[in-house]
Amino acid sequence: MTGNRLGLETATLGGGCFWCLEAVFEQARGVEKVISGYTAGHTDNPTYEEICSGTTGHAEVVQITFDPQVISYRTLLEIFFTIHDPTTPNRQGNDRGTQYRSIILHHDEAQKAVAHEVIREINDAGIWSGPVVTQVQALEHFYPGEGYHQGYYRGHESQPYCQFVVAPKVVKFREKFRSLLKANS
Repeated sequence: MTGNRLGLETATLGGGCFWCLEAVFEQARGVEKVISGYTAGHTDNPTYEEICSGTTGHAEVVQITFDPQVISYRTLLEIFFTIHDPTTPNRQGNDRGTQYRSIILHHDEAQKAVAHEVIREINDAGIWSGPVVTQVQALEHFYPGEGYHQGYYRGHESQPYCQFVVAPKVVKFREKFRSLLKANS
């Protein structure tokens, strides 16, 4: 799998608004860093405004740097599939558009295999009322989002969107994956 300094690896996932994913994954033990950004489109260095227009082809994603000795890529995907609905193409709740699609950007063939395996297991188990429509494709480029998107939930927990959309996903993660919480979470 993709290596970084000190044996760290990288995962890139999109499941609707990146604020939701970032808020959850930064609380998981073994996750070193989470960056909100954009990928899988055709515009170089897109801005948030361009992403929101739906014309760039990019999805809102998070890039997760993690220690595979503490949390596995499979476990990251299990969390990912718990905190968003992977059966609705181009939509998460009231957020609609291709930028909100469910997508896994693999960094190597091993991640690709695990992604397909987890999706197959979810579909076979009938966890969702419909089939998983999550796209799985190789990561080509990742563009970090603007600074004000980074750590958004931590700085805006009282904002209505954060209370009604982000917070329930954080609660769901904390309840289902209690053993994976960082000590300071």
